[in-house]
Amino acid sequence: MKTSDFYYDLPQELIAQDPLEDRSASRLMHLDKATGQVEHRHFRDILEYLQPGDCLVVNDTKVIPARLYGHKVGTDAAIEILLLKRKENDVWETLVKPGKKCKPGTVISFGDGILTGEVVDVVEEGNRLIQFHYEGIFEEILDRLGEMPLPPYITHKLKDRNRYQTVYAKHEGSAAAPTAGLHFTDELLRQVEEKGVKIAHVTLHVGLGTFRPVKVEDVTQHHMHSEFYVVEEEQAKLINDTKASGHRVISVGTTSCRTLESAAGEDGILRAGSGWTDIFIYPGYRFKMIDGLITNFHLPESTLLMLVSALAGKEYIMAAYEEAVRERYRFFSFGDAMIIE
Repeated sequence: MKTSDFYYDLPQELIAQDPLEDRSASRLMHLDKATGQVEHRHFRDILEYLQPGDCLVVNDTKVIPARLYGHKVGTDAAIEILLLKRKENDVWETLVKPGKKCKPGTVISFGDGILTGEVVDVVEEGNRLIQFHYEGIFEEILDRLGEMPLPPYITHKLKDRNRYQTVYAKHEGSAAAPTAGLHFTDELLRQVEEKGVKIAHVTLHVGLGTFRPVKVEDVTQHHMHSEFYVVEEEQAKLINDTKASGHRVISVGTTSCRTLESAAGEDGILRAGSGWTDIFIYPGYRFKMIDGLITNFHLPESTLLMLVSALAGKEYIMAAYEEAVRERYRFFSFGDAMIIE
């Protein structure tokens, strides 16, 4: 299976640069994974595709304002860093630009010295480990100094940082939003529950590996970066009970899907717990837990496009994406949505 098999031509102007004023007003493509048949609706029509007894599984991770701008102490060199992964004792794994100016021992100042960071090591793929020093609470300082780490294909400035959070975001730790969930409003979620659909929460802290391009031609040789997930006991029971009663588990987003598939055993039972997952789902994968998926439209040749192709079949997905381009759907993080069932 080749990476190039997952290429499609996307006009630049179809990449959504701003969120819609009404989260649930985005368009919704319904894809029947058995037939490949497509319907065009709006996201608030999602209720028509959900059945009483279904369980909707959302990822309640919260994006941190992980992009910081500072300067190298002793010079005027501007430095941009992106927080990727919290280690211990205020050490973070980070992405630094320009990296060549940040050798071990380099000290970077942010916000006139409110926060400083010393590069202590260079690790995998040139990422830097930075030891931070500050007075007070790190999260509060980050809230003051940091910016939302929007994906590289979004060039507009975000007016309201809450628009890059789901309405149910709770546990801080992501460098990117689980964007399928951005379409839900509190009102729409209330209507979902009124219909008799259960809502379960899992947590997966989304890393920048989400946007990392597949650089190998043989899909099976691609290495996924690991991300931390949590499945609580009570939520696992809710999901397992749904399956046991013959109802469907619908994942909101590829991150919820990857969490469920990582925590499920070969017996189809979801295990509560936490850990790191580097699960890579591509065509040929046998799903253990999910029956359907709500998702956005993904980048050409991306691991996420491979994941949805595993669920609905590559031919059906690529045909649906071609139709989405023809119908001028909005793509990627702030774009329109698809439900596969």
